[in-house]
Amino acid sequence: MARFLRPLFRGTTYTRLLHLWVPMLFESVWLFIDMEHWWVPALVLVPLGLIPAVRMGEGVQAQLLLTPGERGDPDAAIAVSPSATWRDRFRTVAWLEVRAVLSALALVVCVWLPVVTVDLVRAASGFTPVDSPVMTVSQPHWAYALLVPLPLLALYGGIVGLGELATAIARRLLGPSAAERLTALEERTEQLLERNRIARELHDSIGHALTVAVVQAGAARAAGDPEFTDRALGAIEETGRAALEDLERVLAVLREQARPVSSRPTLAEADRLLESARGSGAKVDAEVTGALETVPGPVSREGYRILQESLTNVLRHAGSVPVQVRVAVGEGTLGLEVRNPLTAQIPGPGRGSGLRGIRERAALLGGRAHTGPDAGDWQVHVELPLR
Repeated sequence: MARFLRPLFRGTTYTRLLHLWVPMLFESVWLFIDMEHWWVPALVLVPLGLIPAVRMGEGVQAQLLLTPGERGDPDAAIAVSPSATWRDRFRTVAWLEVRAVLSALALVVCVWLPVVTVDLVRAASGFTPVDSPVMTVSQPHWAYALLVPLPLLALYGGIVGLGELATAIARRLLGPSAAERLTALEERTEQLLERNRIARELHDSIGHALTVAVVQAGAARAAGDPEFTDRALGAIEETGRAALEDLERVLAVLREQARPVSSRPTLAEADRLLESARGSGAKVDAEVTGALETVPGPVSREGYRILQESLTNVLRHAGSVPVQVRVAVGEGTLGLEVRNPLTAQIPGPGRGSGLRGIRERAALLGGRAHTGPDAGDWQVHVELPLR
């Protein structure tokens, strides 16, 4: 019984009823003016529904009164955007016509069924004959009291049922079109890609800076040489300053501030990475062939991050070991290769968020990346197309 009566205690039940009553207000005004041509309002709804902004207004009303729990949800089943196609406009026209019909039914349910209930009570009381627009009873009798629950049950069912029906039809006719769903999916994909890019930026820049700082601090403490300690502190300071710049740039993106993408470091600044690795104790043998200035911006920026993460992995897992860095700008390809002696601490292929980030960066640019053991060395080999 409690489950049966539960809709009576939901605010949605009454907001849906209010949504059904709204069109009848305008219909009632017209019937007061000209009852003979009752069909005119239904005819006016056709050109009205073809106005793009009407769909947005109906969607806002439907979300507010029919599905208040979905209000503001990007995945809401009812759209709140203007009509973009003729199909959306015709769907809006159909919704306006259906809403008008449901409004008339709601008026019948909410007005005439209570009148029937009152007439049955009067007929059961036996005081006076009943003569109303709904029913006529010349001989009142107590047995009419047995019929009193019927219109009340019909009233309850009509209110709840019409609200549910209006909501289901609104989801169908005012729901997002295929083009709108595709646009929303594209926007969500862009947001996910942006979040992944920011996560990779933070991992590569901050991870590299912390790795250099830890290695330098440990080496300075172990060396016990004031001159070496000064160099280590200088390297930590420079790396930390660069990491703070990267962090500020990423936070500016999160705050939606306008910062040019070109402010991100490129391969033309690779010397800073190589010097930082050398300052941390790694013996870096670098070879650059081709003009790095000719590499397109997106490729150069992602290449810088790939090189940064590769050197970070060397310092983190292998320490002060010889490192071979090869950067080659070819006809249509940028090649990056970082090799160092394989140690037991080097993770195997496919493990570690840094290695995964390298492969993701290469894949986004249409390139390929190989990370793993090769001829006794640990190798990171990446090829990125320049076009």
